[in-house]
Amino acid sequence: MEYNCLGWDGLGHAALRQAVAASGPYLLCAAAFFLLWEQLSYLRKKGSLPGPHFVVPFLGSALPMIMNPTRFWERQAALARDSGLGVSANFLVGRFIVFVRSTELSHKVFANVRPDAFHLIGHPFGKKLFGEHNLIYMFDQKHKDLRRRIAPNFTPRALSTYINIQQRVILAHLHDWLARSAPSPKPIALRLLCRDLNLETSQTVFAGPYLSAAAREQFNRDYNLFNVGLMAIPFDLPGFAFRRARLAVSRLIRTLSGCVAQSKERMRAGDEPSCLIDFWMQETLRVVAEAEAAGTRPPPENGDEEIGGHLFDFLFAAQDASTSSLLWAVALLDAHPDVLARVRGEVAALWAPESGAPITAEQVQQMRYTQAVAREVVRYRPPATMVPHIAGQPFPLTEWYTVPKGAIVFPSAYESSFQGFTEPDRFDPDRFSELRAEDRVHKRHFLAFGAGAHQCVGQRYAINHIVLFIALFTSLVDFERHRTDGCDEIAYVPTIVPKDDCTVHLSRRGAPSL
Repeated sequence: MEYNCLGWDGLGHAALRQAVAASGPYLLCAAAFFLLWEQLSYLRKKGSLPGPHFVVPFLGSALPMIMNPTRFWERQAALARDSGLGVSANFLVGRFIVFVRSTELSHKVFANVRPDAFHLIGHPFGKKLFGEHNLIYMFDQKHKDLRRRIAPNFTPRALSTYINIQQRVILAHLHDWLARSAPSPKPIALRLLCRDLNLETSQTVFAGPYLSAAAREQFNRDYNLFNVGLMAIPFDLPGFAFRRARLAVSRLIRTLSGCVAQSKERMRAGDEPSCLIDFWMQETLRVVAEAEAAGTRPPPENGDEEIGGHLFDFLFAAQDASTSSLLWAVALLDAHPDVLARVRGEVAALWAPESGAPITAEQVQQMRYTQAVAREVVRYRPPATMVPHIAGQPFPLTEWYTVPKGAIVFPSAYESSFQGFTEPDRFDPDRFSELRAEDRVHKRHFLAFGAGAHQCVGQRYAINHIVLFIALFTSLVDFERHRTDGCDEIAYVPTIVPKDDCTVHLSRRGAPSL
């Protein structure tokens, strides 16, 4: 019996081998057809745009982009520039992409965010990563209504509250940096330190008293998983960084949703707002109460989980972009001692560390030159260099090229920053002075905060944060860049930072204070 079973098993294997051998040519033909179809589809979508003529099946240029994103995007920009067309094409993980260097064409994308044109996605695979119901994916009246309800989060009163929080966190971290530097003459890299500073700032400004110490630790771990996943190949499978990032986002949103629920309770009790969620919930409860009194339906997007998702959008926008800007501020101030001297002089005329008093919102507004420096840092090194959109329908970008449906379009804020402005390759804060006013004259080229309906609602908060950091850092710290070959080259992490992570020598400046 055993012999017969083995015999039948042997026959079965032989039949299987014969079937595989017989189907082999068909499988090869099917694979060849798929590869040919993918290549022809890419060339048809590419049309006359500059870009590679042959793409690796499925992956396209994903590996070069992940291995060296700086070189990859510089190449796309060079193709767009040298062709004179202002756009170029490529292929990434099964998706056709269009890179937009031209400022005017970028504005055309920003101005046409609607269901039948472009959809803002924030990341090529953002809906999988962030979820489908966040602010960046909204259109038309629904989007306008939610932005209107968000507006009280950024009134002068709210921003003044945040300035006090931002300042406390920045000071605590600067003292920690100086303590780390004191025992050793070795330079320290600021990137991770700035990341931690900004993460604590964002958590405290946005969620205030609602995050426990344990919740903050888990929050930090999850946010790190999210950051790693942003730059990974988007394989949503167990064991891959993208899957870990997606699960981390779900946990982060649940945590923020719990903060929303706690804030609603405090605001119902009539407490004063102490963080961004409080200002938001105060307004939300007011609008809901008015709707109930009028017998109308309350506005959408006021549930705890929905608002938690929007808060995560704010956190993402504030956290990594601010880290980038703070690092470039240090690097550029070190490289321009004349600018540094003027900043220190302006701050000293308005505020003295030894006074023990914090910098007020009014003093921040009076720091005109320091504000110009902050804006020039953002122009010269826009943190989010590109703003990905997806074409919901074929869209005529120019008279001669129509973006195909499903293409991911990358308007480049970075490339626009080096167009139009006077000597755009030069770091020159005076371009934003009242005399030259290039922020108004060349406003269309200043796209670091986006444009159109989805322009960043928190840009005043972001500039305040950079100004506060510059004022405190330059007043309390003497610093010198530890220069190495290529230290100022751009690295993507995912926003752009100096390649050496901004490695500096730090020492205390003046007498201990605050």
